[in-house]
Amino acid sequence: MRFAPLLFLSMALPSHLFGDDKKPTYPDSKPGDTIEKIHGISVPDPYRWLEDLNSKETAAWVKAQNDLTRSHLDQIPGRDSLNKHLTKLWNVERYGVPFVEGGQYFFTKNDGLQNQSVLYTTRSLDKEARVLLDPNNLSEDGTVSLNGYEISPNGKFIAYSTSASGSDWIEWRVREIETGRDLADHLKWSKFSSAAWSKDSKGFYYGRFPTPKEGEEMMAANVHKKIYYHTVGTSQDEDSLVYERPTKPKQGLYSWVSEDGRYLLIHVSQGTDTKNGLFYKDLTTQKSPVVELLSSFDASYDFIGNIGPKFLIRTDLNAPKQRVVAIDLAKPETSNWKELISETAETLKSVSHVGHVLIANYLKDARTEIRRFEINGKPLPGVELPGLGTASGFGGKSGHKTTFYSFTSFTSPGAVYRYDVAKNESTLFKAPKTAFDPKQYVSTQIFANSKDGTRVPMFVVHKRGINLDGSNPTLLYGYGGFNISLRPAYSPVTVAWMDLGGIYVMANLRGGGEYGEDWHEAGMKLKKQNVFDDFISCAEHLIAKKYTSPQKLAISGGSNGGLLVGACMVQRPKLFGACLPAVGVMDMLRFQKFTIGWAWQAEYGHPDENKADFENLLRYSPYHNLKPTDYPATMVITSDHDDRVVPSHSFKFAAALQAADTSASPSLIRIESKAGHGAGTPTSKRIEGAVDKFSFLSKALGFEIQLK
Repeated sequence: MRFAPLLFLSMALPSHLFGDDKKPTYPDSKPGDTIEKIHGISVPDPYRWLEDLNSKETAAWVKAQNDLTRSHLDQIPGRDSLNKHLTKLWNVERYGVPFVEGGQYFFTKNDGLQNQSVLYTTRSLDKEARVLLDPNNLSEDGTVSLNGYEISPNGKFIAYSTSASGSDWIEWRVREIETGRDLADHLKWSKFSSAAWSKDSKGFYYGRFPTPKEGEEMMAANVHKKIYYHTVGTSQDEDSLVYERPTKPKQGLYSWVSEDGRYLLIHVSQGTDTKNGLFYKDLTTQKSPVVELLSSFDASYDFIGNIGPKFLIRTDLNAPKQRVVAIDLAKPETSNWKELISETAETLKSVSHVGHVLIANYLKDARTEIRRFEINGKPLPGVELPGLGTASGFGGKSGHKTTFYSFTSFTSPGAVYRYDVAKNESTLFKAPKTAFDPKQYVSTQIFANSKDGTRVPMFVVHKRGINLDGSNPTLLYGYGGFNISLRPAYSPVTVAWMDLGGIYVMANLRGGGEYGEDWHEAGMKLKKQNVFDDFISCAEHLIAKKYTSPQKLAISGGSNGGLLVGACMVQRPKLFGACLPAVGVMDMLRFQKFTIGWAWQAEYGHPDENKADFENLLRYSPYHNLKPTDYPATMVITSDHDDRVVPSHSFKFAAALQAADTSASPSLIRIESKAGHGAGTPTSKRIEGAVDKFSFLSKALGFEIQLK
């Protein structure tokens, strides 16, 4: 319930923006008197009215805040030169990893500054490829992106999904590969889904949610997902319901078809919990039931492939860093499992079955190692990579003789390699021609000791020859959640930051997946504070080693990383000179009430149902822990079409921060239009966003934008 409408909002820009010695003047965000009693505790929520994304009051507030932010950013010197420099760094031809289906190669390519990468196809990589699908033609401003695509086994069709303005909602269409003509097929209200073609190429399986009520598309909870089969050439109304779990509306269903076409696999998730179920349906038998092969939800189970009725599964059951087992469907009991690849000291992140070999991707202190095994688990010589960085790819079918992978590091843009499985040899397929000299930069890995003594790794990247005298502008980035591993990867934004004289640091915090499930669980639910302690300890280590100083240190993170930044700046405001929380989960008592937020309770806890979880969340929730004090210069970042972490999180936090901050430093919010949680963001918007962030940091950290 909202008590104070924004009829009193002052929408004119204040005449005084940012003085040298007094608090800035902000648009008037009138607090309401909403108080909610949870587990017997009264919790004020003064800015709940900002959850109504369709109200005129919220729209007026968004405009006033954006006008204020632009008036601050646009006058900062050096923006034009920074824009030109970033554009030059971005303007490099780059390729995605090719794959083969239906006797044809498919890969993406971006000429450099195209808003969206283009999908190409060819019968031979020695011949010129032709455009199959150019997302840049789907909208004038590049805000419609290609979300996913799958090629039919006969190579005749492509099922592809698009997303508008960065929304998680996707729409499926079918295109003839030979003619490039779209058929009439048009499927809506799909989300978090691929298209899994049946072996006969007559149609595909996909997941969709019930049609939301008009006006609630961007906020309503996403529940009751179902698996459907769509026959090419028919309307969505004729799709066949294949599987649902009506008594488990919050379980996620994800489907794909085994390489031999015999089995429909159904991955069943419980929110974002890594523990999942794995079911299957025998497609060779009409009206066969769905068999709940692994239904205890006691561990993670990832289907690698099958050899007839034997499933190859990657799991962390009794192996926090993962192992590979074979399960015979005729005798699937755990006691009959055969272990093929045992758990090691390194974390096993993925396995593919290509060329009758198992190719395993491991993490060693967040760097990639590729190992190989015979199908019976016997070790083979590993794959020699070009350096220390991140390798991804190695997809394909069990009978393919070659596959492809990409390799990247902080200063090496994604080069693509062709890999001969039998020979264990890599040859360069495509490599971007960089607009900079990688030898001018250096990457190292250092470790900090967290509050409880845990050793936390960080990658540190900067130009050669810097002085460790505490004067370097430093950008510390982190995430720390959902079993997600941060790995070295190239970004023109990172290079631009280093060209400005900055140090870039990426921290591998607990809550991630760098060291297996134990590392993940050490940073979730009641142990979430460990993640913030890790990040704070990394900051203190950088300061102690004179990489930087509090006045020169900025922290950044998005989504769960936005929560990380928000929590740390609230807990240790004097440790940082600037903060960039992006699309963050800032209200930890109401995250579960919107779109897919309920799924995160597996990671954060259940504030409505569990008092211990509620008390823990209330202790660190950024929105609820702001108090009158001097906060660092802060620019909250969000997007109006973010239906993953709804923008009201950032709206409420920014309003509360502006009210609580007693410093002369700015507390701004940048609200991107026609953009979502991050995926599919056009190149032009990425460059604009980087210019704004670095402009803000130049003023907040006290350095000039000077580029040669």
